[in-house]
Amino acid sequence: MPRTAIRTLPSPVPRAADSDRRRTSASVVLRSVLEHGPVARSTVARLTGLSPASVTEHCARLAGLGLLREAVAPRRPGGVGRPHVPVDLDVARWVVGGVHIAVPYTTVALLDLRGRVLAERRLRHESTEPSRVLARAASALAALLLGMPDRRPLGVGVAVGGWVDRQAGTVVEHPLLGWREVPVRERLTALTGLPVRVDGHARALVDGERLFGRARGSRSLLHLFAGNVVDAAFATHDEVHHGPRSQSGAIAHLPLPGGTEPCDCGRTGCLQAELSERTLCRRARAAGVTDGADPLHVLEAARDGDPVAVRLLLERARLVGRAAGLLLDVVNPETVVVTELGVMHREDCMAALREEVGPLRAADVHPTSFLDSVLAVAGGSVVLDAFYRDPLGVSPGAN
Repeated sequence: MPRTAIRTLPSPVPRAADSDRRRTSASVVLRSVLEHGPVARSTVARLTGLSPASVTEHCARLAGLGLLREAVAPRRPGGVGRPHVPVDLDVARWVVGGVHIAVPYTTVALLDLRGRVLAERRLRHESTEPSRVLARAASALAALLLGMPDRRPLGVGVAVGGWVDRQAGTVVEHPLLGWREVPVRERLTALTGLPVRVDGHARALVDGERLFGRARGSRSLLHLFAGNVVDAAFATHDEVHHGPRSQSGAIAHLPLPGGTEPCDCGRTGCLQAELSERTLCRRARAAGVTDGADPLHVLEAARDGDPVAVRLLLERARLVGRAAGLLLDVVNPETVVVTELGVMHREDCMAALREEVGPLRAADVHPTSFLDSVLAVAGGSVVLDAFYRDPLGVSPGAN
């Protein structure tokens, strides 16, 4: 397969050991600037517990790598002495590639260091054969990078549904795509020349919420993703749980009480069979709401006042709320984030979901923070999580 040329630069190395104080401190400083910037170095020292001299040293090092910059300090009328010069992320130099592989299409995007989407393309699958899907994604990334000649790529993050082995960079199994043991990291690295990281999309979005979303600061976080694939992820104290070979979060075949949909596994009422967008679209076609397989058409019909479309979305939101309630009972997180079409775009669907969860925990359940860019952010967050854990791995000169 022909190689798609992309400008190559070193990328974040694997997570540093806790004993590597220099890398850990640099990560703490950069995360503090991410959350509070523009921020004075003295404030970073107070927030992190590091000495002012250590913070100054780390800020200089990170600025030398093009990751931080000095912001314009506000003038204080009548102020005495030299004003504090705040530091902020330098979002004008670096980008990351984000790839999300869904059942009907692939989303390819470029994001800055704050997880903001700068450019995005959606590629409807001509074929779900892995080599073809990855080659088109690599070509689209190359085209997006050509459109931003002043930006330098750190790496590429890939988010996929199904069973994804994060450590191996492999999609172990994705029945709806027909993928099994696909070495995504190896193939996409060969195509792009960039370092690639791969993870499941629910876990990727937990990382996105921790870094850039409204769940930042939560001590424990559950994310429930309901698209064509239905899965979940859980994080405590800034660490996402993966489990052996990254199988954590596989909830597709958990039984949903009251479920009636037959599942491919031979049972009835499995979460994915009940909540999948395929099921929503099939019901919409049967009711005459739409004649296609795009769930956005159901949402558009509801916006146009179609009462049947509204009913279908509300019914699905209640089922998602029931699933969220089950997971709340099991893991009892501080915050729950839901990525589901109706919940993301309609207040009545969010209200229906919260009603199903119950009054004691309803206020702890929220839609995703990334309403218009959730799939792009999922892909980018895979590599941005690694970056914020070890920012000094961005350049050989930093080691």
